[in-house]
Amino acid sequence: MTTTSARTPRPQPRGGRARAAIAAKTLRTDRWWFAPLITVVGLSAWVIYATVRVFMHKWYWVEQYHYLTPFYSPCVTDRCVEGSSHFGQFLPGWWIIPDAALTLPFLLLFRLTCYYYRKAYYRSFWLSPPACAVPDGHQSYSGETRFPLLSQNLHRYFFYAAAIISLINTWDAILAFHSPEGFGFGLGNIILLVNVVMLWAYTISCHSCRHIIGGRLKHFSKHPMRYKAWTGVSWLNVRHMQLAWITLGTLALTDFYVMAVAAGWINDLRFIN
Repeated sequence: MTTTSARTPRPQPRGGRARAAIAAKTLRTDRWWFAPLITVVGLSAWVIYATVRVFMHKWYWVEQYHYLTPFYSPCVTDRCVEGSSHFGQFLPGWWIIPDAALTLPFLLLFRLTCYYYRKAYYRSFWLSPPACAVPDGHQSYSGETRFPLLSQNLHRYFFYAAAIISLINTWDAILAFHSPEGFGFGLGNIILLVNVVMLWAYTISCHSCRHIIGGRLKHFSKHPMRYKAWTGVSWLNVRHMQLAWITLGTLALTDFYVMAVAAGWINDLRFIN
């Protein structure tokens, strides 16, 4: 055969069958590149938006209804507006320091080391590999055994920090049930609550959480409560990828809504007070 797709068979190990030397990098004819492309576009857009918002240092707190965007929670610099600092102000208000510097680094590390996000940016940004049956974009592969990827093993510890931060976000959502006349309820409250619920679902669907609950048990029959909890977390774990993207959307939506109300672009739709 003299075609470019099949040439002289390469030598094979003893007992192995000869394989055709295929010149093409891949024989896939589907749009295998579409998923990595969408991932690059989606993650890049979110990172750009979040970075801009974090360093805007304004339009993050609605005094009238106690709405605080999660991008600025907890607000701990001396630049924070009155009422938005629920845990004190102990960091200087330099522009390079995020107002939520106490939590943002841990949230970033929790997401960066998340099992799904590893898969997402390995395949899209690093092309390692971009898709099944498509060559890796790198000449060698060492896995996560060398620096800096060795730090991916710290994900289980960042999970604890993420759980604490989810508690803080929950407290923010509870405090938001405020109005000039006492208890109040508006569209902002719904958005904050939905965001908190989704954040909790994403956090506890983490593989580390699943292992903490039932990973070391030898007999589930002796631990019925932990088995029930493990079953519930396992159900969420199957949907970890979807929850990862949903929470990016709810975080951006919550932040944008609070920004719009704080800036006076729109009025909060109130149902009670």
